[in-house]
Amino acid sequence: MAYFKREGEHVFHPTRHVSGAWNTDEQHIAPSIGLLTHVVECDRDRRRDDGLVIARLSFDILGTLPVDRVETSVQVVRPGRTIELVEATLVHDDRPAVRMRAWLMREGDTAALAGSPFPPIPAPEEMPVWDPTSVWAGGFIATAEVRRIASEPGRATYWVRTPHDLVEGEPISEVARAATLFDIANGMAVRARPEDVAFPNVDLTAHLFARPRGDWIGFDTTVSFGPTGLGLTSSVIHDRHGPVGTVDQMLTVRP
Repeated sequence: MAYFKREGEHVFHPTRHVSGAWNTDEQHIAPSIGLLTHVVECDRDRRRDDGLVIARLSFDILGTLPVDRVETSVQVVRPGRTIELVEATLVHDDRPAVRMRAWLMREGDTAALAGSPFPPIPAPEEMPVWDPTSVWAGGFIATAEVRRIASEPGRATYWVRTPHDLVEGEPISEVARAATLFDIANGMAVRARPEDVAFPNVDLTAHLFARPRGDWIGFDTTVSFGPTGLGLTSSVIHDRHGPVGTVDQMLTVRP
């Protein structure tokens, strides 16, 4: 079963696999992040055929979402031949719940310059299987296959994949597939038990310098709590070929 079923050109209905970790009556935001990425790429492909790729994804989470139908919209904020800025919104019952901005950029041949000082992480086969439902409830977490090495509270490297489609019957790009898993980072390297401290994220920003490939997405994650109720989950994102970008999530920390 997929995370969403399409009910119209801009209307989607979530399945039980989107239920959240903090509250199982609400949607986990991770599938919605993947959904908005997918609809932005679908809109791009309707408008142009020159293959601009997503380089940055920035999401503001405006509120919680019940497990109920949602609508999406996309508009071009800054058009351009080689670079454009696009905004997409996810709405429930006429209330915006997630707003996304994405920079799309034209690719070029920089293979001779490619490289990154981000250190590699062990392959999925070199990490032990870890059951995330030992920490978190919810349908989305239950769909995730995780292999993880945790070194201390707030510090872990891990790989995640899911066998579930994003939208029933629709092919999606590898970028959208990866984006569906980005928001899981805040729950894979916790500094405190979620029964004791709430630390939901209010946003998520991903920068990609290479397109992620394959079904496994790797994370090298650190979680920091400040002294005044703020926190940050910061991850370097990997595929099997090496690092491909970063993901950051701003947290509200509530003991």
